[in-house]
Amino acid sequence: MTRFRPCIDLHAGQVKQIVGGTLDSASSSLQTNHVSPHPPSYFAELYRSNSLQGAHVIMLGPGNTESAKQALQAWPGHLQVGGSINDRNAKEWLDAGASKVIITSYLFPQGNFSQSRLDAVLEALGGDRSKLVIDLSCRRRGEDSWFVAMDKWQTVTDMEVNQESIRALEPYCSEFLIHAADNEGLQKGIDEALVGRLAEWCSIPVTYAGGGRSLEDLDLVDRLSRGKVDLTIGSALDCFGGNGVKFDDCVAWNRRAGSSAG
Repeated sequence: MTRFRPCIDLHAGQVKQIVGGTLDSASSSLQTNHVSPHPPSYFAELYRSNSLQGAHVIMLGPGNTESAKQALQAWPGHLQVGGSINDRNAKEWLDAGASKVIITSYLFPQGNFSQSRLDAVLEALGGDRSKLVIDLSCRRRGEDSWFVAMDKWQTVTDMEVNQESIRALEPYCSEFLIHAADNEGLQKGIDEALVGRLAEWCSIPVTYAGGGRSLEDLDLVDRLSRGKVDLTIGSALDCFGGNGVKFDDCVAWNRRAGSSAG
């Protein structure tokens, strides 16, 4: 059954919800849905108290290292961390308390996929693929194709997200995280076609994010993916200033999902 996966998005050291497509170097064009008054540790402790596993902490740009570590220290061994992860610092983040590290941009120098860089990250993790999440966040190209987007989703790479690329990467990681960057932060609905394709292509756990706006989206993803794809909801959550989804309802959803799995 599909589960709700929580997040902690960090920008300039603060917990924020941002329209993903505006994350470029020009701060004047950045569209922010919410800036939380709470520190990252508040959300880590919230997730801990409600037994919400598989949360990801994403560092969006510089100035977030200490904030990310604060979140990890609040629930060591249970939060994934991503943002500027590479072969040199991956192990350090595990030592800092991350359950897994998430990589994207490092795998695509000049926008081209590098197998040698993926090998280097895995080697830095002692060859333990259970500690690695590959982020294939993407932008839609045409009616039925998506390409990985890097550098805060601003640069489209040479890798199409399809069955071939998914199957090639699965032996190197334990799960995928895939934001639909064109939908991220807009609260205008999920990319239903992408969710359906991910269910077909992926044989390991995969979390979709982008456009979730109501509790019914958990039902929709569960139906479209036959329970194979998890869903992250961000801007629509009441704990992030939204009015579309109550955090407590997502917690209740996961409890029901756990009961059905048992």
